[in-house]
Amino acid sequence: MNARTDPSIFAAPELGFAAIPSGVQVPYVAKGSGETMVFVHGSLCDYRYWDSQLKFLAQHFHCVSLSLSHYWPGNEARLQPEFNWWRHVVELAEFIAAMNVGPVHLVGHSRGGCVAFHLAREYPGLVKTLTLADPGGPLHADGLPDADLPPSVHTLRSKVAGLIDSGAVEQGLQMFVDSVSMPGIWKRSPGSFRRMAIDNASTLPKQFQDPLPAYSRAAAADVTCRTLLIEGERSPRMYRENVEKLAAWIGRADRFVVGRASHGMNVTNPAAFNRLVHAFAAA
Repeated sequence: MNARTDPSIFAAPELGFAAIPSGVQVPYVAKGSGETMVFVHGSLCDYRYWDSQLKFLAQHFHCVSLSLSHYWPGNEARLQPEFNWWRHVVELAEFIAAMNVGPVHLVGHSRGGCVAFHLAREYPGLVKTLTLADPGGPLHADGLPDADLPPSVHTLRSKVAGLIDSGAVEQGLQMFVDSVSMPGIWKRSPGSFRRMAIDNASTLPKQFQDPLPAYSRAAAADVTCRTLLIEGERSPRMYRENVEKLAAWIGRADRFVVGRASHGMNVTNPAAFNRLVHAFAAA
């Protein structure tokens, strides 16, 4: 039956677990049929972050959203030995291979955008198209020392980690989320997002100890698939600069802006985000 008319695409997807060679049990939900589109979440999120995308895009694709190791729902059976961005790259590659769905349309947001970027570089056979929404991580400018995040960001992150470790979880999450999106966004966020962030709060101090690698012209040249770069109109400058540079550095890249949205553009303006992703992957 055609995915556009199949009533199963309107049912809530059931949580499954995929066993991968590293021994991790990867939680995921899948919906729809057709070519596979895999969604990779960023900080404080998990497979639930992409609910608005699965509801629409499953009418056109086989949509799969997963939780990386250490993110909710967490248990000892699915933990990597340590929290590490490169382990997440390998974990994602093993997941796509174990599910036998590659090459996929790969969509990553924020930290998940960095993971998706490096998967496309290191495992090009697994990726048909790449979509990066506000990809996280520092930039490396030609002729300058290796890039790092600004000192102000490190200071804020230290405060956030201290608050979370001391039990002031929501105060720490508010400080972090407002800093990567816009002031006041935590309190205006849906309750479902805040619950998800609280469920994943323990990953944030671990993440701060695992800095992402800097994007560079040389690294971007390794991405050979068609790439869509999306930024929020109101996203913090660092994300917009990442999109600008990667759009120039990646050989087959398109760039778009989601209006009236900041960092979480796929949640605050899902209709515009979904249209961009659908049009790009279907082209």
